[in-house]
Amino acid sequence: MAGAPRRSFPKGFIWGTATAAHQVEGNNTNSDWWLLETVPGTIIKEPSGAACDHYHRYPQDIATIAKLGLGSYRFSIEWARIEPTAGHYDIRQLDHYRDMLRVCRSHGLHTVVTLHHFTSPAWLAARGGFEDPATVAAFTAYAEAVVRHCGDLIDTLCTFNEANLSFSDFIPATALAPMLDAAKQASGSPAYRSYLFDDSARSKPIVRACHVAARRAIKTIRPNLPVGLTLAMSDIQDAPGAPGAGIAERSKRYDVWLELARGDDFVGVQNYTRERFDTKGSIPPPAGTVRTQLDQEYYPAGLAGAVRYAASVARRPILVTENGIGTQDDTLRARYIAEALSGLQGCIAAGIDVRGYWHWSAMDNFEWLFGYGPKFGLIAVDRVSQVRTVKPSAAVFSAIARANVLPV
Repeated sequence: MAGAPRRSFPKGFIWGTATAAHQVEGNNTNSDWWLLETVPGTIIKEPSGAACDHYHRYPQDIATIAKLGLGSYRFSIEWARIEPTAGHYDIRQLDHYRDMLRVCRSHGLHTVVTLHHFTSPAWLAARGGFEDPATVAAFTAYAEAVVRHCGDLIDTLCTFNEANLSFSDFIPATALAPMLDAAKQASGSPAYRSYLFDDSARSKPIVRACHVAARRAIKTIRPNLPVGLTLAMSDIQDAPGAPGAGIAERSKRYDVWLELARGDDFVGVQNYTRERFDTKGSIPPPAGTVRTQLDQEYYPAGLAGAVRYAASVARRPILVTENGIGTQDDTLRARYIAEALSGLQGCIAAGIDVRGYWHWSAMDNFEWLFGYGPKFGLIAVDRVSQVRTVKPSAAVFSAIARANVLPV
């Protein structure tokens, strides 16, 4: 329409997509999750198995991302591969991830590396995981090993993915007990703790200490490498008739992490939906609301709400390191992308320093408790043949990224 405002993004805005090692690589046998997927009483829908075989197919996958006109790839390095036994670093695995970074660079992609995306080495879980204070030194040493070997090819580094998330905060202990008891027995360690299923009151202070110590060590090696962490952030709102209830919950859930991020170069915001709270707690989505495959409310406007709050508390530049929707309806995915980005553009127009957006995810993959059911990818992956098929929503996202402008 003539005279309509151009909804452009800043010059140099980074457009990308993301994956995580355990979700796409396959056969992550030295990790805590590999054990949890198969023990008696597991609540995980199915084993990850070969996943998307990204461990071997990364050159093809990275080339596809570049062909979509995206400027960045965010992926995680798997600690369980790098340090399969305590204190032993596998140079072949370090070289593997260095080659992934090299391939990204050969396609002109900005590289964003996450050091810990939910999975830990089995040996770390066996000795108490992130409930053990000794993990601070272990994680810091791992971070140093990665940055010394690969740091010259890393453009942005995230220490932890969704550092504030713990499944044990919303899954009853009685539901977790059979799986965790079986894991203790299978590992031969009564101290066994897995990152997403630990006691967050004990583990999260140690996660924060890990982040600070690793950031300090990384900056000693590469002072100019941007370092931060990413947070799972719903857009938390007051329920109708309950002023202040959501505001209080939002502050309780996020402020300690956003205040921690004030010492970082950026904060990574990861948003998928909203939550509404009254004085009794969370309330269901409105009747008739479209639901995603994770039974979340379809609410792309939540991204803007999460970004505004993160920026107001952290007072640091924002990277949207994950945003997307689990759905079989690719038309709905394309709509979600456009609506979420419209809200994000509004944040930028209001003066918030947002520097990039990474769609979750590059390809359909293993989605933790839910197995291979939820489809978040821009690229479909056949579970048997491993054949990749670019979805129509990828073309929608690609056109926005190439133009750096939202369609009017």
